[in-house]
Amino acid sequence: MKRDLQHIFSKAKKNDRLAQKSLFEMFSGKMLSVANSYINNRDDAEDVLMNAFYKAFMKIEDCKNYESFPFWLRKIVVNDAISFIRKNKHILYAETEFTDAIAEQTEDVDEIYQDIDLEVIFKEMPIGYKLVFNLTVFEEKKHQEIAEILNITEGTSKSQLSKAKKWLTDYFNQQNIKQNAESEI
Repeated sequence: MKRDLQHIFSKAKKNDRLAQKSLFEMFSGKMLSVANSYINNRDDAEDVLMNAFYKAFMKIEDCKNYESFPFWLRKIVVNDAISFIRKNKHILYAETEFTDAIAEQTEDVDEIYQDIDLEVIFKEMPIGYKLVFNLTVFEEKKHQEIAEILNITEGTSKSQLSKAKKWLTDYFNQQNIKQNAESEI
């Protein structure tokens, strides 16, 4: 795989359309999942994906080497997804003070719920929560970076993450109540 990627990447850098197609086929599934984790509409996520690949192929010379290509491409997909959301949706962030007490009360959802389908859950999660959650958990961004990316305060970023974790906890509690009720029938 590594050898294939190296060969395909070097050909794609020379504008070889078949190599670019191969890169698309190698990474489109995973990158679609990334885009879809930010955007609740599969058609829109596919549009973001196509635009991201177009940008990637237009600027592929900016990518240093084949090993960094998947990470470089992911960054383009994430940035394009965020840009799409900014252009097409009104995002409300609750401007509330984040406190350590709230953070300590919120359970670490990542450790408790490992076998979950985030794609399904993210369709229901409020967009502001989802953006900050994704950037923190999946992109490993710090609150200062998130604040700059989303044009919000660090406090709002922290608050949205806390609320996203609480929302997830409440969501799973509701799912458990439903499952228990169904199993009693």
